[in-house]
Amino acid sequence: MDTRIQWIEAGQERSALWRSESGMPAPKKVVIADDQTPADTAYRLACEGTALLWRGDFQNARQLLQALARRADHKGGKGKRAKAPKVPATPAEAFHLHRQAQSQRARTLAMLLIPFDADYTIPLRRAPDVKLACNEAYGRGEQPFVASLRELLGVIGGHEWRKNGVDIPALGERIHPHYGVFSPIR
Repeated sequence: MDTRIQWIEAGQERSALWRSESGMPAPKKVVIADDQTPADTAYRLACEGTALLWRGDFQNARQLLQALARRADHKGGKGKRAKAPKVPATPAEAFHLHRQAQSQRARTLAMLLIPFDADYTIPLRRAPDVKLACNEAYGRGEQPFVASLRELLGVIGGHEWRKNGVDIPALGERIHPHYGVFSPIR
């Protein structure tokens, strides 16, 4: 069954297919965001679990994603009532807290959504042509959908790996991994 997300835009209820290769559940609440949306507001909404469907300039969406990442990386420690960070008692607890923070960061950054047409065209100003990258990652497009900007950037990165290859010194040549393959050099 295809999962759909719903939102209100220009006074009308709209919906679109939700796509997430990582298995991220569809956001329950979606609001429209554009070039006028302040990063602080976007970050607050994303932390609360509200997704932001981008309707502005594509390059500004990338800049907003970077601003959200900066806020996620520097959260806490500011303000008069900021709690002192919890000091883990054991290495296992430290690992768990670190993974929990990474998971929350990933969830927050995945709240910036991008619309796609059925042929993988992104209907935003200054959007790159990602048709080939999306066809390689998802297969043939059949209907419009919405996905996280972070996922799209991963698809583009996977396409570049496949196109340019990754040098493997032990083999003395390059391999050309497909989208979804973990980095062979990390």
